[in-house]
Amino acid sequence: MTIRSTLIATTALLALAACGQKQDNSSTYTTNSADTVNQADASMPAPAQTPAMSAAQSFVNTAAASDAFEIETSRLALTNGASASVKSYAQKMIDAHTGSTAKLKTLTAGMNPALTPDATLNAQQQATLDQLKSLNGKAFDEAYIAAQTAGHQQTLDALKTYATTGDTPALKSFASDLIPTVTAHLNMAKGLKA
Repeated sequence: MTIRSTLIATTALLALAACGQKQDNSSTYTTNSADTVNQADASMPAPAQTPAMSAAQSFVNTAAASDAFEIETSRLALTNGASASVKSYAQKMIDAHTGSTAKLKTLTAGMNPALTPDATLNAQQQATLDQLKSLNGKAFDEAYIAAQTAGHQQTLDALKTYATTGDTPALKSFASDLIPTVTAHLNMAKGLKA
């Protein structure tokens, strides 16, 4: 019986060892699978993260969009407006803001690193432009005067803020130099009659 007991005990131990081995293999497989997935994830490029826009780039974009808004709404005023004073003001805005855009592009191109002005209108500017496109005559003139007053006030606020707190000396000077001109445009807009 001792041989028989030994044989049974040995068989039981081998069976247990085999079961334990199988379980260890499955846990090793799970660990290896997870490692393989993690390695695959590590070898894949991470999603591109957009670097935060610098204060200088943000200001340049705001200035460019402001110019584009003034030019586009003023072009509409030449065709959709009724008042001679509105049309005269509109032509002055086209000339002044075309010049401002040229100065901004020259200034930013010479910077290191160069900045590229993005003249894409913000949602509010685009909505105002779209509204103006649907108007004519006195209704257009009234909406245009309101848009010019609000737009120039926002631009003036942005210029004053950047002139005070900006991080790029050349752009701070650009902002400071434009403050009197934008103030004059704002005052002219406030004085317009539809």
